[in-house]
Amino acid sequence: MNLADSAFLRACRRQPVPHTPVWYMRQAGRSLPEYLKVREGVPMLTACATPELIVEITMQPVRRYGVDAAIFFSDIVVPLKAIGIDLDIKPGVGPVMADPIKDAKGLDALRPLEPGDVPYVTEAIQALTGELGGTPLIGFAGAPFTLGSYLIEGGPSKNHDKTKAMMYGAPELWHALMERLSAIVLEHLRIQVAAGASAVQLFDSWVGAVAPDDYREFVLPHTRRILEGVQDVPRIHFGVGTGELLGVLGEAGADVVGVDWRVPLDKAARRVGPGKALQGNLDPAILLAPWDVAESRARDVLRRGRAAEGHVFNLGHGVLPSTDPDQLKRLTDLVHEAGAPA
Repeated sequence: MNLADSAFLRACRRQPVPHTPVWYMRQAGRSLPEYLKVREGVPMLTACATPELIVEITMQPVRRYGVDAAIFFSDIVVPLKAIGIDLDIKPGVGPVMADPIKDAKGLDALRPLEPGDVPYVTEAIQALTGELGGTPLIGFAGAPFTLGSYLIEGGPSKNHDKTKAMMYGAPELWHALMERLSAIVLEHLRIQVAAGASAVQLFDSWVGAVAPDDYREFVLPHTRRILEGVQDVPRIHFGVGTGELLGVLGEAGADVVGVDWRVPLDKAARRVGPGKALQGNLDPAILLAPWDVAESRARDVLRRGRAAEGHVFNLGHGVLPSTDPDQLKRLTDLVHEAGAPA
């Protein structure tokens, strides 16, 4: 099959599809026994810099579930690590920075990213595109607000209080930080596209902490720069807790707006406005319930998704580690069957 004819890429471009395409955030790992086996004893950042492991882990859910797209196995902090930021991903915690950014001097560590910093990314994507054939590969990166929050807080944060303190109290420093991160993120996405990625997703996981007016002032210009800087492939933009931001997210330049589980897709379509496809949005926790519950909810997502000009079925966030892989296989089959055009 020609890549351009894939249901996933057609849905992203708001073209007619043979069936509703489906992939899952964090499908490459988390709950798969084969993933846990190959990752045993291998630190996350080591795995993300080992082409053979990247290829194997990216392929695992494609083989098991028959999803319509693969997502490159990596982590949003990989480009920061690649330019020399002292960080680690601690199991059960997340990314932890040794030297949080507190002032303008802290920006000095954020040098531009170059292709030679991430040769394993290019090598793995080139190998994957050969193996995937007609299945598209999604490249991805973390958005500046989310990366900035990790850099300022020193790790995951519940309230993002230090992040917001800089944003509100030192706006010039904030925008300088966002500009540096935007350049790094854009280059990271361009490297993935140049290597063969068929689409990209920009994850702004924590931007739901920001009010719409603040998003427009402190985040939107930088997000727009990134999305407008990626050409020739569909661009997906996703954040968690962004129900109140869907309208302004739709202005940022993506072709597809990802929706978490808090807003039904028919309402989300009205908030985002015309000219965009939607991605989402089954609550990942529903897959922990009996199948009849999951099936009913999935059918509701498919029904509401018809309000969008294009619909890529996904979860409202990542696959939970305790998810039964058989539930995801049944869900994939259901979406392909029940989501097919009448």
